[in-house]
Amino acid sequence: MCGGASDGEGGDTDVTQQETAPVPALSKETQQPKECFLIQPRETKEDATKTRKRRKKKITDVLAKSEPKPGTPEDLQKLMQDYYSSRRAVIELEELNLPDTCFLKANDLTHSLSSYLKEICPKWVKLRKNHSEKKSVVMLIICGSASRALELIRSMTAFRGDSKVIKLFAKHIKVQEQVKMLEKRVVHLGVGTPGRIKELIKQGGLNLNPLKFLVFDWNWRDQKLRRMMDIPEIRKEVFELVEMGVLSLCKSGSLKLGLF
Repeated sequence: MCGGASDGEGGDTDVTQQETAPVPALSKETQQPKECFLIQPRETKEDATKTRKRRKKKITDVLAKSEPKPGTPEDLQKLMQDYYSSRRAVIELEELNLPDTCFLKANDLTHSLSSYLKEICPKWVKLRKNHSEKKSVVMLIICGSASRALELIRSMTAFRGDSKVIKLFAKHIKVQEQVKMLEKRVVHLGVGTPGRIKELIKQGGLNLNPLKFLVFDWNWRDQKLRRMMDIPEIRKEVFELVEMGVLSLCKSGSLKLGLF
């Protein structure tokens, strides 16, 4: 009987283990893989993708959290070298270097346009009076858009005085109209985009030889915090314009460059 009782108890114990033990084991095995291997890796990849996308869109996150730095002549030189490095031979790259002597003092972000122009060109009144050549200007200010050009023209009233100013951009103005204006009267100041200025030079409507000052609207940023030279299309047109006569004038010493 003891043996029978022992067998009976052993049998009950076996049944209980078979009925109860597998249940929690199965539930744990079925839950854990779902959490560890299906959900978590997918979330990690999505998060990483979102992070990458976010970084691509907000290219000036660092700028938004720090003080902006004014542009320098070295910035322009480096951009030119980077742009042409894959397009030109080493010897040709050396020829594209702008002489240090052609650069005027850059804006330290404390100036208005009028105060900056007065600082780099204190003898403007005399230069303006001595300028008598048509199809040319004494000073060119290059910016990234028509709306910015209009803004710059409004902000330079204190400097320009009685100077004749011409708008050199494509919006609402045909290139032939600008050619005729430059042919009919003496103009002292031109404000516009590099693309339209290039086109005027190609068509013979604008002669760069009498040009004394070329100012880049370097530090201003649009709503996306982009500077003029951060936009690939504008940057390309600026460098092409530099090669169309600006570089040779700088090397001859007759043209000075400023970064506003």
